Amino acid sequence: MALSKPVSVANTYFQKRLLGQLAQSSPALSVSRQSWLCLQQTSSSGLQLHIRLQLSQSRNASSGSHLMITRAMQSHKFTVTLTVGALQTRRQSTIPRNDGNGEDAHGRPPPPPPPRGRVPIFRMLIRAIGGSFRSLFTPFQGQTLRTLFRSNPEELVLALAVLIASVFVIAYVARIYFSYFYSRQFTRYPPSVAKYLRRALYFSNYSPDPKRALKNYKLALEQCDALGLDPFSDDVLGIRIQLASWLEQIRNYDAAIKILELLLADCKRWVDLMEKDVKDGVAGSSLGGGGNGLSPRLPPPLLTGKMKKPVATIEGGEAAEEEIPQAESETIWGRRSRILRKAIGISVKLGELYADEHILNADLAHDRLVWSVDTALQEFKRRSVEGLKDGEGEWMSPLEMGAALESLGHSYESRSQFHLALPLFFQALRVCSDPCHSAVIMNNLAISFAQHPVQPPYETLVGSVIDKPASGSSSAPPITKEEAQRAYYETAQRWAQNAHQHATDTAGDARTPECDHACAVALCNLGDIAALLGDVREATWRFQEARAMSKAMEFDAGIHQAEVGLARLPKQ
Repeated sequence: MALSKPVSVANTYFQKRLLGQLAQSSPALSVSRQSWLCLQQTSSSGLQLHIRLQLSQSRNASSGSHLMITRAMQSHKFTVTLTVGALQTRRQSTIPRNDGNGEDAHGRPPPPPPPRGRVPIFRMLIRAIGGSFRSLFTPFQGQTLRTLFRSNPEELVLALAVLIASVFVIAYVARIYFSYFYSRQFTRYPPSVAKYLRRALYFSNYSPDPKRALKNYKLALEQCDALGLDPFSDDVLGIRIQLASWLEQIRNYDAAIKILELLLADCKRWVDLMEKDVKDGVAGSSLGGGGNGLSPRLPPPLLTGKMKKPVATIEGGEAAEEEIPQAESETIWGRRSRILRKAIGISVKLGELYADEHILNADLAHDRLVWSVDTALQEFKRRSVEGLKDGEGEWMSPLEMGAALESLGHSYESRSQFHLALPLFFQALRVCSDPCHSAVIMNNLAISFAQHPVQPPYETLVGSVIDKPASGSSSAPPITKEEAQRAYYETAQRWAQNAHQHATDTAGDARTPECDHACAVALCNLGDIAALLGDVREATWRFQEARAMSKAMEFDAGIHQAEVGLARLPKQ
């Protein structure tokens, strides 16, 4: 049937009546108010009314029901034809039926569950942060900063401040993480070694777990052996020294001493073997290029640096050069110098550990310190006599030499051999460049002079400071024991005064807490020396001043020493 242009019906009353009767004729159908009517003129016989309804079927309605409605009007004859395809919602489950024997309706076993893959930790972290930020900004969706500021100005300012602070904190933590764990101290190692070193330092310093830290240190050293790294290179030796330092930090002194003793024995054995091969003429001057006659008993060389290699030919017949990581050989004398310096430093550290209050093995401590100082001085002498060998470089720095001398001086001081400690402290003071530590060495000199043994003929190191009466005779009276003893006390007093003045005058960036401690110790030494000289008033004043200064900076050792000194003074 050909239909003309639709004409909308505006008679809402007729629309409502018709829809109402339709709903009463079929209770199972509900008629929406959004249904619409449309008139279409078919021919001269009349109009045909098409009604388009939005219907929904209840659960009890039968599917596929059809409704035919005819409506006759008074002046016009309308035919309403309505075909309703009842809407049906599918309620059938998509889960296969199971008869209880583990099979579905078709006799097939149920599919296995999907594998539960392990989500990477970084992906989980990103998801968590993203969800947190989404939940944070959900209340602000559809709003601008201006509307939020007008409604809640204080809360908005606080939220923005917290957000900016959080961003800065995250950036700072990320910078610290990458600058530490991806610094030169890790990237210089192969990735397999650096991985275990990062874990070892993490479980050592950030999340203390001694068992896991020790395990990763061992794995790092095993990887160094597996990769064939030079066992006497600074990198591998540094791992072993760091392990000993960490063991000392967790107060496992016995294990730290054991590791350092093994390391010292390895270094000594290499140096002895090298010197023997050089003496026998079987060791070359360079470790590169096949060894040049190097004894096969020596470990493989340490190869560092870059070299240029021709890679192409350009116009004119000239070869272009490119820097590639290649072997720049370390000479055998340079290797000896480096390993011997390590051995001396390790021996000094062993002397300090043996002298610690938790070990208290004074004999071994003294032996290690004597060996280190003797070896360093012998090497100085060899270089001055024979000259520098090929690739030897510089020897120990003044700071390293001063530390060895001062440690040996403390060892002699603990053994009450103050006459042997004095020259070592003098040499340590001569090479010391730190003003605060110089005051500490001056205090040690004052203590050594105050307790210096007085033995005949009393013409000792301080004999020149005794004022002798002028006389015409060439022969002067001999120095008595009392004069020598007083001369030692006065010399000790001058060194203590120098220490106090030196520590007080130091200011600016050069001043450290060591200066404050040296100043308090110098006051206690001045009190002790004044008491030895018989000046009780001076001693009382010095001890009280030292106690007040120590209390101000919470220096417990200074407080204890001052109170003990005051208790020794006679009552006035």
